[in-house]
Amino acid sequence: MRVDCHCHILPSLDDGAASLEESVFLARKQMSWGFERIVCTPHRNRLYHNTPETVMEACERLREELARQDIPLETVPSMEYRLVPETWPETLEKGWLLPWEGNHILVELPISNGRQVGDIVPEDEIRKLIAAGYQPVLAHPERYLYLGMERYEAMKAAGALFQRNAGSLEGLYGPAVSERAHALEALGLYDLLSTDLHNSRYAAFFDSFGFRA
Repeated sequence: MRVDCHCHILPSLDDGAASLEESVFLARKQMSWGFERIVCTPHRNRLYHNTPETVMEACERLREELARQDIPLETVPSMEYRLVPETWPETLEKGWLLPWEGNHILVELPISNGRQVGDIVPEDEIRKLIAAGYQPVLAHPERYLYLGMERYEAMKAAGALFQRNAGSLEGLYGPAVSERAHALEALGLYDLLSTDLHNSRYAAFFDSFGFRA
């Protein structure tokens, strides 16, 4: 089964889909690219303090609407957990991890400011998750341009899977991210490909280069 394990199409939870109508439009796009199951991963970070309850409620709304419109796309509730002091410790303390495919957890670092991780050491958190029975998946490592290659190797050695965003190689996030994605791919560090789909602009870009799952 083709799975998109990273997308932001749940309505009104973060910087992704703003309405249920937009969610359905994006779901149709995911089906057109060949996905059969999507893991809905709204942000949990400094700006978006989502909880399992808010995510599962929104996911159920989307499921009901997809069923009403006879769209056979399976949806799975989860989150994209940013490793920052504002949300990550609370997530662990309250047990707010929503795994997909049994034990997979999508984690991310700050996009442009590595100092926002504070005293959190990503490699340590990856090892903790693995010790607790989870499989951490690092979202879009190509976007962390402040990282040196040795940090990627350290997180990989700690046990993380790496997920590349569709469009990164093709320039969706600019030439520097494209160059980094090519470098990581050349080293064979990627394990998963997903959309990180947010809106119609992303969808149009994927269509422009003929993306298929």
